Amino acid sequence: MTSAHARPARPGGPGETLRFWRARRRLSQMDLALAAGVSTRHLSFVETGRSGASRELLGALAQELEIPLRERNALLLAAGYAPAYTERGLGDDALGPVRAALEQLLAAHDPYPALVVDRWGDVALAGAAVAPLLAGVDDDVLGPPTNVYRLSLHPGGLAPRIRNLAQWREHLLHRLDRQVRVTADPRLAALLAEVRGYPAPDATSLPVPGADVLLPLQLDHPAGVLSFHSTMTTFGAPHDVTLAELAVEAFFPADAPTRETLQHLAASRS
Repeated sequence: MTSAHARPARPGGPGETLRFWRARRRLSQMDLALAAGVSTRHLSFVETGRSGASRELLGALAQELEIPLRERNALLLAAGYAPAYTERGLGDDALGPVRAALEQLLAAHDPYPALVVDRWGDVALAGAAVAPLLAGVDDDVLGPPTNVYRLSLHPGGLAPRIRNLAQWREHLLHRLDRQVRVTADPRLAALLAEVRGYPAPDATSLPVPGADVLLPLQLDHPAGVLSFHSTMTTFGAPHDVTLAELAVEAFFPADAPTRETLQHLAASRS
């Protein structure tokens, strides 16, 4: 039986791919075989290339391993099958109703800022309340594409204006590190290494009010200090790679002064 803690190289064939993901999920062959309803012997043969796997079995194994849809397609292609999941750009006509729903969601959240981001943290859509918060950010940080991790942590981005930068940086690095662990995406791993290399703030800072419940983002702005809580929302049961990788990050005022300031800024836009 193969150790659940082995770390194989980046996969090529379907057997190597399964072994790679099983190791990342820290599952033994027996654990995975029992969960997928297949014999350990057969799974071993599939992983070593001694036996092929049906499309249905690969789907069941990918489900148990919680492999992201993009990587499930790669697994199927490696085994000689057609991809199971479509991948359309958000501007594709087929995703028109989805884009319209996202735009409606962002508009309904106004005067509070909200973003639609993809797997890599690149901004796909932004609400009208976002742009006024980005004044002074270096053009090369804004992109395109605008990446929320660079935008937040780069010294030419929002970092100098984030009052609780040490805590917010730790939060974002933890979130990005989790994405790397879940997806094994080399582009995300490179992004994580990049933002970790940005100048780190002094970790000793004053306690942030309310941080024991939710960590707020505290941002200096010409109109005053803005304090936000944020939520992340994803699509349920998507069958398209693009949709599976999109998330809506919505920011809510954490105090009354922030709420009043955002309402005032919105009135000045109209």
